[in-house]
Amino acid sequence: MPAVRDRVRVVVQRGGRPVGRAGLVRLWWVGGEVLTTVGVVVALLVVHQVWWTNRQAAAAAQEQVQVLEEGWGRSGGVVASESPSGDGAGAPAGDGGGDPVVVEGGSSGPPVAPAPGKGRGAASPSPPPGGKAPAGRVPARDEAYAVLRIPRIGLAVPVAEGVDKRAVLDKGYAGHYAGTAQPGAEGNFALAGHRNTHGEPFRYLNRLRDGDEVYVDVRGRRYVYVVGKVLAETSPGDVGVIAPVPRSGVKPGYGYEVAGSYITLTTCTPEYSSRYRMVVWGALKTVVSAEH
Repeated sequence: MPAVRDRVRVVVQRGGRPVGRAGLVRLWWVGGEVLTTVGVVVALLVVHQVWWTNRQAAAAAQEQVQVLEEGWGRSGGVVASESPSGDGAGAPAGDGGGDPVVVEGGSSGPPVAPAPGKGRGAASPSPPPGGKAPAGRVPARDEAYAVLRIPRIGLAVPVAEGVDKRAVLDKGYAGHYAGTAQPGAEGNFALAGHRNTHGEPFRYLNRLRDGDEVYVDVRGRRYVYVVGKVLAETSPGDVGVIAPVPRSGVKPGYGYEVAGSYITLTTCTPEYSSRYRMVVWGALKTVVSAEH
């Protein structure tokens, strides 16, 4: 009989199982689920920031307007019973974009008087009736004490002392630059407000034109300003725009040249960005008291 040779089978074991087609499919599936989950979370955060916080701030700001007006009504103050009409009030959208003119160091700083110059600055009207400053106490920091109304854009928003983001601007208020004039006084009543998110009171500031009226209601008085100049874009550090005689230090052709009673509205531009500032200026036209 032929010899039977033993056959030896050599088995080589590998360190792990090879990844097949099914394994790759599962890996892609898990990765897709992770990306989808991250996308949903980011979308919810955007909705919260852009829509929900915006609605909350706008609603709270309107409640504050009512509180102020009710208080003035009980004490014989000027109360605007008409609803402002306009073409774009309160449409929710956008990112935070209403920082003050000066952002270095997180503070607006004092207004700096601009150097005199020539340009598009037309002469301002005469000083306001009744002296250099209106009667009334100086508001406390972060206190809401006035209502800003702009019929052109359907705006009615509280004005609070200071431009702190959390305590004032993020509440949907317009913030008064400390150190600038109060309503009706000779000098510059300068305000800042968000253009996007947090109530976005200055969302449609770019729609204002020469001749539009801006009202500032304070207990017992309404100060009527008329828009005279618009600076579409300047740098965040252009403190000349909030000087007593407002004039851009970056674009000297924009602003005023003589003393008067002015209002300045500042906000971020372009929309959804805080790279530049947009500025709207107006001059005092008249003062309406509660007695009239």
